[in-house]
Amino acid sequence: MDEAKKNQLWEEYARTRSEKLREQIIIEYVPLVKLVAGRLNMYLGYTVEYDDLVSYGVFGLIDAIDKFDYGKGIKFETYASLRIRGSILDQIRKMDWIPRSVRQKQKQIETAVAKLEKEKGTNLKDQDIAAELGISLDEYRSWESMANVSNIASLDEFMEQGTESSVKEFRNVTYLEPEEAVDRDEIKKMLMEALELLTEKEKKVVLLYYYEDLTLKEVASVLEVSESRISQLHSKALEKMKKHLGRHFEILMG
Repeated sequence: MDEAKKNQLWEEYARTRSEKLREQIIIEYVPLVKLVAGRLNMYLGYTVEYDDLVSYGVFGLIDAIDKFDYGKGIKFETYASLRIRGSILDQIRKMDWIPRSVRQKQKQIETAVAKLEKEKGTNLKDQDIAAELGISLDEYRSWESMANVSNIASLDEFMEQGTESSVKEFRNVTYLEPEEAVDRDEIKKMLMEALELLTEKEKKVVLLYYYEDLTLKEVASVLEVSESRISQLHSKALEKMKKHLGRHFEILMG
């Protein structure tokens, strides 16, 4: 559906609050839920099923539709993304899956990776990390998959949570058309600077995922590491880029 038809749909729904139109809007924006769920799935690896994330996100989409004020002139996709993310993360938090043993494993992995990067550089393979930890490759991948759930905490550092305050801040500050925020040359310069903060592997993950549109499995195949390792690299890359890009992060990466 093109933008003109979407606007017409929203205008009619804002006027009538028709249940039939509401259902049409839900169906129209399910792909947005899948997009947000897919990006969150990069953090969680095998631990949470993608279909479950989509289900949690649909509740956020419905909440966004019910609370969205079309007359404010805010782009619905931007507003809804916050609600969808918040709904998914809230549901995961309620599950409280992260025992102390998992956090300890994550710390051991981080320590091993840091040590190996100093010794061998950033081009590490899963086998290298497993050997450093003194465990089998399969066991390492099991550890890493479990540990990815605790990345939810780092998600909070740079993702909006869909609360009223964050939506208000987003309206006032973050949502700008790129041309209004900075000119195209400046955007390109900022993005290049942010990418230079990354390790080679982190940079490859960002470029392959966001610019080549590869799936999580395809990125893992190209870089010859596990999907859970890609999830970890993606998480670290976005944290670094968020710090550098500040309020322009959502414009460039959203």
